[in-house]
Amino acid sequence: MKLPRTIRMDPSDTFVFAKAAEPGEWAVAGTFLFHGAKIADLGPKQRTAFRAGFLGIESFGHSTLAVVSEVVDNEVEEATHSLAAQLVSQCGAPSLEVALPAAREEIAFAADLCRDHAIGTLLALHRAEEDGQIRERFRTLRPRAETTMAGPGLKGLDRAFLVIETDDDEDQPEEQVDLLSLGKE
Repeated sequence: MKLPRTIRMDPSDTFVFAKAAEPGEWAVAGTFLFHGAKIADLGPKQRTAFRAGFLGIESFGHSTLAVVSEVVDNEVEEATHSLAAQLVSQCGAPSLEVALPAAREEIAFAADLCRDHAIGTLLALHRAEEDGQIRERFRTLRPRAETTMAGPGLKGLDRAFLVIETDDDEDQPEEQVDLLSLGKE
């Protein structure tokens, strides 16, 4: 059986979400957190979690990405009970007995999400509100070695930025960018 685990590729989750999940937690989609919420009224970090956050079960924080991971039966049961406990403590479920079926349903959905993907596949999600309904779309991210941009003739061009050092600007004054002041504008 496979389940998603949170993964952190860079520190951005720690400042785009109100609470970031710790890397390596079992994760669920967590869309239930937004049931009945007026999305337009959410704060910026809550809207980011709504748009693109997997829910880490232990921390109840969010993660932009999750990785398909193998899980053994006792870990599934532990994750289910941890999620049920969070549903009681964080969401107001009246008891563990009431929360367990909902937790099992979330875990089953997460397992189904991973079922057709290889271990190590990265998952991303996108939620949107459409016609008063929450829609989820999941996509997979492949390692660069598997993409067309990783071909031998494209080496180095598979990045968002390519820095090329030249000697042409040695007589030009050095440009300084103050990122902090840009953020205040």
